Amino acid sequence: MTTHGSDESVDRRRFLAAAGGVGVVGLAGCMGDDNDDGESSDGGDGGDGDAGESIGQIGSGREGRDAPGGTPMAEMPDLEGELTVYSGRGEFLVGELVSYIEELYDDFDLTVRYAGSTDHVNAIVNEGEGSPADVFYSVNAGSLGALADAGRTQAIPDDVAELVREEFRTDQWIGTSGRARTVPYNTESFSESDMPDDIMAYPEEFDGDLGWAPSYGSCQAFVTAMRTIEGEETTREWLEAVVESGITPYNNEFAACQGIADGEIDAAFTNHYYIQRVLDGNPGASIATAFTSGDAGAVFNVAGAAVVDTASDATLAGNFVRHLLSAEAQDYFARSTFEYPLIPDVEPIGDLPTIDELDVPDIDLAELSDLEATIDLMRDAGVEV
Repeated sequence: MTTHGSDESVDRRRFLAAAGGVGVVGLAGCMGDDNDDGESSDGGDGGDGDAGESIGQIGSGREGRDAPGGTPMAEMPDLEGELTVYSGRGEFLVGELVSYIEELYDDFDLTVRYAGSTDHVNAIVNEGEGSPADVFYSVNAGSLGALADAGRTQAIPDDVAELVREEFRTDQWIGTSGRARTVPYNTESFSESDMPDDIMAYPEEFDGDLGWAPSYGSCQAFVTAMRTIEGEETTREWLEAVVESGITPYNNEFAACQGIADGEIDAAFTNHYYIQRVLDGNPGASIATAFTSGDAGAVFNVAGAAVVDTASDATLAGNFVRHLLSAEAQDYFARSTFEYPLIPDVEPIGDLPTIDELDVPDIDLAELSDLEATIDLMRDAGVEV
């Protein structure tokens, strides 16, 4: 293992200082795929669509934040050679990070192809043994599982895998950052004690107006988790009750959270970081985060990476994945996208519980990619998807 000189140390400090400085330009109008800037039905984590101008700077909270724990890139093996990454994560959100990694090494030539995670899985499968892909960087565990199920991945190195908890990896892929399902609520109308900690208790036990984004992949993955945990019939009954309550549909989950802050609705079902983005644009917004316990409403999904079976240099590919779990990268995810870092020594941004404090259900995250039956069930229950 080699270390880098003083120039790299200065660059690292600059990167950490600026890691959250991604402005809103580029978020607007980026809906429509399953990368970070928009979702399709494979359960990608969505961006903010045309709501981007409202959110201010993503990843605030940099001032006064201590340097992250974990292993810095300077203590990781140098990256040397050519590497092609198929990224299902949007360039707007991760381009700065991957460019930083490439520029850190004089003898490292990185090519990144950006597209939806599902598109990349299909491309790698169709390209066969001739695929140029070395690393697949996915927005969700479902796509990682799909590529592994197709036999197109190879084992993550043990010393890389051990950096992340067992729940967020398999022997074929590893999570690099995470997102929790939550129930954001309006703090002027309700307190945290008013919010049921059982997702199945909504809407009967919640006396307020609900919202959601049923066409959003993350919402559909949430319902898929409910199907897996509760069964088809119970999920159907829940969906019918939600529809009967008059739940308000939104185009995306950021808009649903903004609707809470604007007093349009009282609560919603969303990923955690949309609440933080609303608060980033308006720290005084009347919105807070509630969590359910051990159920579909508490699913914790991950973005992650896999080494493709066609990788020309599996060691280099594995070490690139290792860099996504470095102190710098994990702090970047916290600051720039409000995701949960998966390294214990790097804390999330915002007033959030740690991963250890979350009561997540015991579910195979790869199962959340099976959305066809979910969409059929939602439509059958009267949901407009």
